[in-house]
Amino acid sequence: MIELNQYKVLTFDCYGTLIDWENGILGVLKPLLLAHNTNLDNDQTLELFAEFEAELEIGDYIKYREVLKRVVQRFGERFGFEPTAEELNSVANSIQHWLPFADTIEALKTLKQKFKLVIISNVDDDLFAFSAKHLQVKFDQIITAEQAKSYKPSFNNFRVAIERINLPLDQILHVAASVYHDIITAKSLGLSTVWVNRQADQKIIDTTILAISQADLEVPDLKTLAALSSAK
Repeated sequence: MIELNQYKVLTFDCYGTLIDWENGILGVLKPLLLAHNTNLDNDQTLELFAEFEAELEIGDYIKYREVLKRVVQRFGERFGFEPTAEELNSVANSIQHWLPFADTIEALKTLKQKFKLVIISNVDDDLFAFSAKHLQVKFDQIITAEQAKSYKPSFNNFRVAIERINLPLDQILHVAASVYHDIITAKSLGLSTVWVNRQADQKIIDTTILAISQADLEVPDLKTLAALSSAK
């Protein structure tokens, strides 16, 4: 068990950690696909989304709104339909409606009493601004992919954050749900990490099995992390 009192700053991934991105994505993509006679289950939809997104984020930087537009285009190419202009923009436009997990807001308010809070997110500035309103906590720093001009798991996003925070690494704790995007890279740079495993009761993908030992602490939700931080 790590000693939470040694840290001064908590850095957070946003979507999947604070915001329920899966329900947000499924709420748009499932009806879109059905409208084009494509019936995928939730896991298939999310796996393809992750595949297309990762491919688009590896090359030269493009804004996340454009990434999402091209993800929808890739679905059309894969399943033989041409998305409308409205459909191409539908996922990006839906982000403003994506909501926090049930435990997020109270946990952030509790953690804010003890730590500075920082966002490191694969998103555009304007898109995160919508989510910030839902989160109801003022973050001390917000580092987006748009600012870094790269996407996690790139080291660059974390280096930008570390430079701005300007504290020793042993005073920064990174909190995230994605092993692939966050935990492995953060640990490689010398940061301590908390893996928020909200799907602990579900099957674990191979990447997570291989990297599980990378995280310094595993919690099932943010409520648990907040409780640990308040324990004497």
